[in-house]
Amino acid sequence: MTDPNADRLRRMAAQRSCDTVLSGRPPASVAEQLEALRAITADDLLPDFYGEGGAVEELERRVGELLGTEGVAFFPTGTMAQQVAMRYGVELTGRNGVGLHPLSHPMLHERDAPAVLGGLRPVRSADAPRNPTAEEIVALDEPIGTLLLELPLRDAGFVLPTWDELVAVVEAARQRGARVHLDGARLWESTVHLGRSPAEVAALADSTYVSFYKSLGGHSGAALAGSAELVRYARAWRHRYGGNLFQQSPAALAALAGLTHELPRLAGYVAHAKVVAAALATLPGARVHPAPPHTHQFRLWLSHPADALNTANLALAEEEKAWFVGGWRDTEVPGIALAEVTVAGPALELDADQVVDLADRFLRRLPRR
Repeated sequence: MTDPNADRLRRMAAQRSCDTVLSGRPPASVAEQLEALRAITADDLLPDFYGEGGAVEELERRVGELLGTEGVAFFPTGTMAQQVAMRYGVELTGRNGVGLHPLSHPMLHERDAPAVLGGLRPVRSADAPRNPTAEEIVALDEPIGTLLLELPLRDAGFVLPTWDELVAVVEAARQRGARVHLDGARLWESTVHLGRSPAEVAALADSTYVSFYKSLGGHSGAALAGSAELVRYARAWRHRYGGNLFQQSPAALAALAGLTHELPRLAGYVAHAKVVAAALATLPGARVHPAPPHTHQFRLWLSHPADALNTANLALAEEEKAWFVGGWRDTEVPGIALAEVTVAGPALELDADQVVDLADRFLRRLPRR
C-alpha cells in the first residue's frame, strides 16, 4: 500500500527540480515563501488583531477597489465565505432554496456543507455541463433565495458564459426574486473571456467571493465582497463559524503579493493557454476542452490509463527535469484519462513546437500497446 503523503512529496520534489514546466508552477519551499514575504513587508508593519488592522485591512481595501464594492471581509477559506453568503440570502429573502449547478464547488467538494451547516436546500439550476441559462432559471419549478454562479465552472472544464449570457441569467434570477452570488474563486482570469473588468463583473451580483491562493499564488484565504450590510453580517458569522483567527498576516501579505505581481500576468496566461491547447490537440488521441480555453486552465484527455500517464510524467520529471502534465485520473471510459492543464509563468517559455516536443518525450515513456 502506497503512502499518499510520501507520493505527494515525491511529486513536489520532482517538479521543483524541473527546468521546464508546462502545467502549473514548481512549489516553493516554506523558507522560500517566508523569504518572499519578508521582501515585501515593511519593518514597522504590525500584525492584525483578529482580522482588524495590518495587512488584512490593506488587503480588504485593495479588493474593494478592484471589485468596486462597499465592503470586503477576509475569510480563511472560500468554503466558509460562501456558506455565509448563502445563509445571508436565506435570511434576507426568507427562502432556503439555493440555485446550484450539480458540478459547482458547494455540490461536489464541500461534504454537503450548505445543507448540513446552513439548512439550505439545493435547487438544481441546470443539467448541462455549463452555467445555467436565463431560460433555465425562468423555468425553475420552485423558488430560490440565491442563485450561485461559479465563474468559471471548474468541474465542467473551466467554462464561462458570454457576457450577454451572464447578464441575462442575472436578470432572470432577479425576476425570480433571488439574490445573485458569484463564486469567483477564479474570477480574476475570467475577465478576459467576459471582456469586462473585475468591478464590472462583480457589479452584476449581490455578493462575490474571490480566492487568493488559486490563480494568484497566495498561501490561503478568500474574501467576500458586497454591500456594507452584507459585510457586517459576514463578520458576525465568520466569528460563529470559527474563522476569526487571532492573526492572519502571512496569508494576507501573500495575497497582496499576488494582487501586485500575479494579477497583471493572468491575461498573458489566458492568451498563451490557447497556444498550448492547440498544440496539445495535435497529439494522438488527444482532446482538449474548451477549445479554445476560456481561461488559463482547460481539460486534456489522452487514450491511456491514468496510472501510466502519472508514472510517465513523474519519470520525465525525475530523469529529464521536465514536467508535462500531472494529476491524471481515469474517466468513465476505460483506457481514457483526464487531467487539468494550468498555463502559468513557466509555460510562457514554451512555444507551440516546444509544447509538442515535450509532449512527444512524455508519450515515449508510456508502455507500448
